[in-house]
Amino acid sequence: MSRSWRIAVVVIVVVVAANLLLRFIGSITGGTPGGPRSSSYATSAAGAAAYAELLGRAGHPVRQVRALPHSEQPSPAATVILLDPPAVAPRDLDALRQFVGAGGRLVAAGLSREAIGRLIAPVPQLGPGSTRVRVQRLEIRTDGTSLWRPHRFLVVGRVGRGAIYLLADSSPLQNRLLPRADNAALGLALAGPSARPVDFLESYHGYGRSSGLAALPLAWKLLLGGLGLAALVYMVARGRRFGPPQEESRDLPPARREYVDALAGSIARTRRRQEAVEPVRREARKALLRRVALSPDSGDPAVREAARRVGLTEADADVLLDPVRTDADVLALGRVLARIGQDQR
Repeated sequence: MSRSWRIAVVVIVVVVAANLLLRFIGSITGGTPGGPRSSSYATSAAGAAAYAELLGRAGHPVRQVRALPHSEQPSPAATVILLDPPAVAPRDLDALRQFVGAGGRLVAAGLSREAIGRLIAPVPQLGPGSTRVRVQRLEIRTDGTSLWRPHRFLVVGRVGRGAIYLLADSSPLQNRLLPRADNAALGLALAGPSARPVDFLESYHGYGRSSGLAALPLAWKLLLGGLGLAALVYMVARGRRFGPPQEESRDLPPARREYVDALAGSIARTRRRQEAVEPVRREARKALLRRVALSPDSGDPAVREAARRVGLTEADADVLLDPVRTDADVLALGRVLARIGQDQR
């Protein structure tokens, strides 16, 4: 694997590992505040996680329900808490009214006027809000966003054997205001006796039923995708490329001996020894004459004299002057040419 590929893989792995580590630390320490408004999962200032924890510590079995009321009818022995839903379908309102009529308790806030009218009548009159109201002997602190008349914060409606508790707004039950004034006491009173189960309807806050990969948070899905990408890059970097494998060394031309053997075989097959060796004999004569500073066109006597001057024998001189007839003559010519090229006397 090349250095650039190695660096890329290391960077991706480090980023993914760091995100996984931070996510793991966040799951242990609780992470940063966040979540939808008035959700029992939300730890932000406008969330209701503290309210759910308060009810659990008071002895209430607490559930976060991710199904809509019409598809999963709440138990009449439970208290259902519905805070700040964006909208509630008529069939869900009818299911909640049936639940209350069978003996259930519904605590709701943030419902539209039409939704309230489908649950109970008359609809509370609207007006400017107030930050301090009293409910019986309790002093309630709100954020002032209520649209109901001042000093009218809670409306109780009886339906069959149950009751509906409508709040002007959900702010007293949210994390930021639950510890203020008597807000926590109001929350406990709305839930009913301590053994009564409490169901928070979380499908209206974006928490639907899911399983498998769909149940994973988006952040975890992105991290798993990053791990898959890092694994893919690593496999591509380490895997075999398309095509034949690259040679470890460069192919060199054939050795001279192979060339000579091939040339000798060609000459032997043609049986034209004289024509093949004649260029070698001429080159040997010229090389000899150059050594003794004679003209390359000098005749045979000059060649014989030059051979004597460089130390060649008479037999060697005959090889340079006479035609080549046998294999022994070819070998002798080669030896003479080698001596002429090597002997520098």
